[in-house]
Amino acid sequence: MCGIAGYVDLTGRLGRERLAELAHAMNQTMVHRGPDDSGVWVDPTGHCALAQRRLSIVDLSPLGRQPMVDATGRVGLTFNGEIYNFRDLRRQLVSQGHQFKSQCDAEVVLHLLAEQHADRLDRLRGMYALALWNGRERRLMLARDPFGKKPLYIARGNGWFAFASELRALEVIEDLDRTVSPEALADYLLLQYFHAPRTVYRGVEKLEPGCYLLVDGDGREQRGRHFRFEAGDAEPDVELAARYEDRVDQLDALLTQAVERRLMSDVPLGAFLSGGIDSALVVSRMRRLGVHTKTYSVGFADSPDSEHMQAREIAARLGCEHHDIVLKPDAIKLAPMIAESLDEPNGDSSCLPTYLLSEFTRRYVTVALSGDGGDEMFGGYGRYFDTLADVAGDGGARASSLYLGPRLTIFQQPDIARFLGSVPTATQANMDSWSAKLDCSDRPLIHRMRNMDVQAYLPGAVLAKVDRMSMQHSLEVRCPLLDTDIARFAAALGAEDLVETLAGSNGRPGYSGKRILKDLLARELPREWVQRRKKGFGLPSNFWDGPALRSFAHDVLAGSSTCLANCLDHRQLKAWLVEQENPQCFSIYRLWPMLILELWLRRAREGRERSTVAPSVEVIATRRSAAVRAS
Repeated sequence: MCGIAGYVDLTGRLGRERLAELAHAMNQTMVHRGPDDSGVWVDPTGHCALAQRRLSIVDLSPLGRQPMVDATGRVGLTFNGEIYNFRDLRRQLVSQGHQFKSQCDAEVVLHLLAEQHADRLDRLRGMYALALWNGRERRLMLARDPFGKKPLYIARGNGWFAFASELRALEVIEDLDRTVSPEALADYLLLQYFHAPRTVYRGVEKLEPGCYLLVDGDGREQRGRHFRFEAGDAEPDVELAARYEDRVDQLDALLTQAVERRLMSDVPLGAFLSGGIDSALVVSRMRRLGVHTKTYSVGFADSPDSEHMQAREIAARLGCEHHDIVLKPDAIKLAPMIAESLDEPNGDSSCLPTYLLSEFTRRYVTVALSGDGGDEMFGGYGRYFDTLADVAGDGGARASSLYLGPRLTIFQQPDIARFLGSVPTATQANMDSWSAKLDCSDRPLIHRMRNMDVQAYLPGAVLAKVDRMSMQHSLEVRCPLLDTDIARFAAALGAEDLVETLAGSNGRPGYSGKRILKDLLARELPREWVQRRKKGFGLPSNFWDGPALRSFAHDVLAGSSTCLANCLDHRQLKAWLVEQENPQCFSIYRLWPMLILELWLRRAREGRERSTVAPSVEVIATRRSAAVRAS
C-alpha cells in the first residue's frame, strides 16, 4: 500500500533535474500513505518522472523499493495496492522466461504490463492504482482497480500531464487549474462527494474505477474499461447452481478463497469487526482458515446505537482476540481535523468514526480486513427496501423519483438551484442518466439500484472514505467481498437470492436484504444475531444533534471570510443556516457536508500543510479479550 505520483513533460523542456524536483515535491505531500520508504525515477530521455511512497507489506527488503524499472532502464512502474494472485502470475511469467529479483507483487505487474497490453489487466486480482511509463514508446499507462478502492487523480496543463494518489500532491504544480466549478459543487451538494470523473478542481479529474488511460508523448489519450459490474445482465459471467442451498455453498467457497488471498502479509494483520453481517462473515472465514484472528472495533459511550457490545459477542463466539475502545468524541473539535485529513471533500459523516477506528487498529496491526462492499454487492441498504415497498404499493410510482430523492441524495435539485442559481447541465445529465437506468424494466429493480450504487456511491463515498481515513494512519484495509470472483457471482444472482418479502402494513409489503449472506452466516452464528437490525457505522445521533454544533457551523459558514460565499449564493446560504437553527429542520446529513466543504476550502486557500497533531478524544474504556475456542 503506497502513494504514487508522476509528471510527464510533453515538450521535453524541463530537463531531468527539474522533473525530479517536481516528483519529489509531489511525493512529500503523501508521507502518511507510505512512511517506510520513498523513491523517484526519471526516464533517461527526460520526459517522465515517477514517484512513490512505500508502506511495506510484502517483501520488506530494499528489493521491493519503487519506482521499479526493467532491465533496459526504459520501462518504469509506480504502483499502489496489492495483487493477491501475484505468486500465480509470477510462476506463469517464470515459465515464459522472465527473471525476478524481489518477492513483491509490483515486480510481477512490471513484467506483466511492460508492453502496456490493457487486456492483461483482467488477470490482476486485487486493489490498485498504477502508472507504467514505456520510454521506448514514450507512452504512459494508468489503470485503476475494478471498484476504485485505490484513488488516482489526473491533471493536464500546457505541455504537461500529471497524476497522483491524492489531490494534494497535484497542488504543488504551479499552473494547476484550481477553479472550483459549479458542476463540481452541484455534484457534492447532491451526493456529498464528487462523482468521477469530476473533482473539486476544474483542472483535475479522477480516473474512473475499472478503467485505464494511455497517454502518448504528444498528449493524445486513449481510454478503455477492463471491468464493469452489471447485476441482472442477460448473460452472466458465472454459472449458478440450480438449488439455492448449493448457491450458498458456492458463495461459501468463493468467500473463503477471497479471504485466504487477502491473508498474504509480512506484517501484522487483523480485521475490523462491527456487529453486522459482512465483517462477521470475513472474520469467520479467517478463523476457518486457522488464523489467530485479532479483531478491532470502536464504540461510543452513552449511545444505544453503538455496536461494540455486539462485536464483542461475535468475537467471543468465533474465538477471536478482540480489542475495542469506547470513546466520547467531540464533533466540533474533530471537524477541522477531518477536513484537513481529506485530500478532497467528502461529506460522509462516518468519515469520523472510520478515522477513529483506523487510528486504534493501527496501534496493533498494519493490515486490516473489512466487510466493505457487502451492502452494494448483496442488496443490504434500507433505501432498497423502502423503494421496493413504495413501488409495489403504488403501481404508478417511478423508481427514480423515489430512489433519487432524500433516500440517496443530500440536497435535491431545487436546493441546488437555490444555492447556484440553476442546476448545471452536467449534473442534470447525470440525474437523467441514472433515472433512465432506474426506470428501465429490463431487470429487477434491486439489480438496477445495486448497479447505480456500485458505479457511484461505493467508489465515491464508501471506498474513498475508507482509503483516506485509514491511510492517514498508514493502515492498509482489504475488502474480500469486493473480490472480482465474488462480484461476478453476486451480479449473476437473482432477486430472490438477495431479497425476502416480509409481512407489510398499510398495503405495502416489507422486505429484507442480503438473504444469501445471512443464510451463510447463520451456519456460524445464532439466527437471531444474523437478523438483528442494521445500525450502520456512523456516530450516534446524540453526538450530532445539539445547539453547540449548530452554533459552530453558523459561525464558520455565515462569516464574511467564508469561502463558500465565493461559490454559492451567500444570502441563500445564510437563510438556510437560519432554517437549520430550528430543531425540526436540522439535518446533520446536510450540515456536516457543508461544514466539511467550507473547512476544506479554507485549508486549500491558506495552503496549510496537513496537521500531524490530532485533537484529543475522550477515552471511556479500552478492552482486550483473549481468544477462546468457539463452542
